Amino acid sequence: MKETKYIFVTGGVTSSLGKGIIAASLGKLLQARGFKVTNQKLDPYINIDPGTLNPYEHGECYVTVDGHEADLDLGHYERFLGVETHKANNVTTGRIYQNVINKERRGDYLGKTVQIIPHITDEIKRNIKLLGNKGEFDFVITELGGTVGDIESLPYIESVRQLKWELGNKCLIIHLTYVPYLAAAKELKTKPTQHSVKALQEQGVQADILVLRTEHNISMDIRKKVALFCNVEQSAVMQSIDVPTIYRVPMNMQAEKLDEVVLTKMGFDLAKTPAADMAKWIEFVEKLENAKEEVRIGIVGKYVQLPDAYKSIIESLLHASAYNNKKLKLELILSDKLTEENVEKKLGNLNGIIVAPGFGPRGMEGKFTALKFAREQNMPCLGICMGMQTMSIEFARNVLGYADANSTEIDSTTTHNIVDIMDEQKDILNLGGSMRLGAYKCKLKRGTKAFEIYGKEHISERHRHRFEFNNAFKAEFEKAGMICSGMNEESDLVEIIELKSHKFFVGVQFHPEYSSTVVKPHPLFISFVKASINNTKSL
Repeated sequence: MKETKYIFVTGGVTSSLGKGIIAASLGKLLQARGFKVTNQKLDPYINIDPGTLNPYEHGECYVTVDGHEADLDLGHYERFLGVETHKANNVTTGRIYQNVINKERRGDYLGKTVQIIPHITDEIKRNIKLLGNKGEFDFVITELGGTVGDIESLPYIESVRQLKWELGNKCLIIHLTYVPYLAAAKELKTKPTQHSVKALQEQGVQADILVLRTEHNISMDIRKKVALFCNVEQSAVMQSIDVPTIYRVPMNMQAEKLDEVVLTKMGFDLAKTPAADMAKWIEFVEKLENAKEEVRIGIVGKYVQLPDAYKSIIESLLHASAYNNKKLKLELILSDKLTEENVEKKLGNLNGIIVAPGFGPRGMEGKFTALKFAREQNMPCLGICMGMQTMSIEFARNVLGYADANSTEIDSTTTHNIVDIMDEQKDILNLGGSMRLGAYKCKLKRGTKAFEIYGKEHISERHRHRFEFNNAFKAEFEKAGMICSGMNEESDLVEIIELKSHKFFVGVQFHPEYSSTVVKPHPLFISFVKASINNTKSL
């Protein structure tokens, strides 16, 4: 059984410094040396999970294979490491308190007064150790959300303090801070970092490594100053400078010797540790950065003002574009503002479009307009989740002639509800009997584009939706040329639809973007981007 070591990544000075990217980058470097690594995110908000959060509030909701709605940083972890995450990889304050309160109600604490210390901190530590207790991993890298000094983060910092004492050199702490550049003084300022480290020390935690986020290179003299004032070795003070793509960060942190310092501090003999094999990663980054010819893709959705709402889709397009040796030129198109009058102007210069997921009726008519344009112009189009549902409704309206075709999510009184909650599905849905979450198996029909794309008959993909294609219309759809090419065999639910006489007009009920990684881009995105590259009619 492996002896698991724990690494914690905390942040100071300001939020949005990229703790998740640093945590994922370190994980990638250790993995490239042959270690088994997993990443974990501790979120200080009171929500049980981000499933009920508005995408404008928190970005996309990422879904794990076991059906857990998680923070978008888990997407970074999977894309970097190519290792599936699960419910244990994302913990919120809401879930911690819920667990403790449930235990108190059951009498597990034998009548004791339930307090932050030790009961909340014990629950946090238990959740941190869940992954390590499996004996599968050499390292569990845990990112603490929020900023040191926030009241919400206090129980987590205290838990880390306790674990540092309990685990000794099996525990290491990396603190990420911001070093601002004052243009008037033409100087980098380390005072915010000093205060951040001091705030951490006041809570009983001494950072082992400091990673300084910066827009300008940090000199050795400044690093020496930071080391002196912050009580860390000079070799353990390193920079993370702004880069054009997050995928260059692992290479930059390797140049800063982050993995070497971590391993040395945790008792490893570098002479006996394999060097990091980053060949495939470097090949991907070089393709990504050096591609000259563009492929122009539009994402039609209702949350485009915050690109993080479609983070996994955007990253999947980057993976697939690099795979096809093309530079992604992305346009985000607000579906609310898309009309018959402006659709040619907004979509006409694109090679292909993705109609994005999104619950609720807002922006639906704009999606119908985009889909009609793509279908009639033979423009490559990929519909994801609600994108597939709107694809089926548009087809019913404009090809089958059902002018009132709709979804029960929008109008329960409509006669022709193409998208519905199937009665036989209610027993396998959760969240009030109306949500399908996590990975489900799908069988592909031979001779279809879906089968050609995947190259196999059986696949498994992740879901996050309430409504399903109404099978009452299946035969009529297929007779008119819209093939149901992927089916869930157990419940006879339609998972993939595709237009027979089109370059690429495919709708999927699941979320393929959750499964695309740097080293292994998703075949659906590879095929869609390739079809878009070959589409020159609209340019």
